[in-house]
Amino acid sequence: MTRANHLLSSLHEDCAIINVAQDWPVFYTSTSLIHAHCLCFPCLQGCVTIRYTAPLKTVFISESFGYKELRNTALKLLEILYDYEVENSPIFFHTFSNGGFMLYRYIVELLHSDKQFSSLSVVGAIVDSAPGSGNVRGALRALTATLGPKISPVLRYILLVLFAVTVFLLRIVLYPLTKYIHKNHYDAVQDRPPAWPHFFLYSRDDQVIRHKDIEGFLETLKQKGVPVDSFDFVSSSHVGHFRYFPEEYTLKCHDFLVACMKELEGTETKKRQYIQSH
Repeated sequence: MTRANHLLSSLHEDCAIINVAQDWPVFYTSTSLIHAHCLCFPCLQGCVTIRYTAPLKTVFISESFGYKELRNTALKLLEILYDYEVENSPIFFHTFSNGGFMLYRYIVELLHSDKQFSSLSVVGAIVDSAPGSGNVRGALRALTATLGPKISPVLRYILLVLFAVTVFLLRIVLYPLTKYIHKNHYDAVQDRPPAWPHFFLYSRDDQVIRHKDIEGFLETLKQKGVPVDSFDFVSSSHVGHFRYFPEEYTLKCHDFLVACMKELEGTETKKRQYIQSH
């Protein structure tokens, strides 16, 4: 077993997939296996694709109580890039919902602070249906959908009540104090955002993540000089934009990806010209 396969086997069962191709890698983080179809965009042909799905307990329990379980996952996923010897290629992120953004938060922090990843070149990130903050009702809807219909009504009710009380106390009532111990994903990235371009895809009809949270977040990034673009699909459901508008979604992702690559090529050309002139 290679070290990369060992890293994958230590992640959540059946939730991490690597497709090794050519050219440059696309790095995906998602929160549900239903997003697997997003890996089939025509614009991703010739890309190395890494997909990880955060486990239910990690997203809804560990993060709620401030356990940084996803940080270890972020570290392992970044190390995989070196195992497949694509660390010198451009990297692109595509995250789905708050669960994907929670993992993205730790990846960003590692890229900021860990010198072993200083050579990685991130060209951009698409954020689908995230981030959200302090929305107990939306979080309950997300947990209900994740639990599915097979769980007994009594157990579902108990889990939802416990989760609602925990989130309300730790992430709303006590958050002015607990944030000094563990900031949520929303504030952590907003306070120290990465410099690469971001493209936010969302919908006003999203019943899990409030569009006002996303719009407020991207405005803060703009004020801090981060290149930001966004698109409101208006009528699609949470992480359902591709299902409702497959052609439009694919085209917008493709155009953003191409723009990021052109920006990178322009930067590299300027660097070569500078070196040659000195």
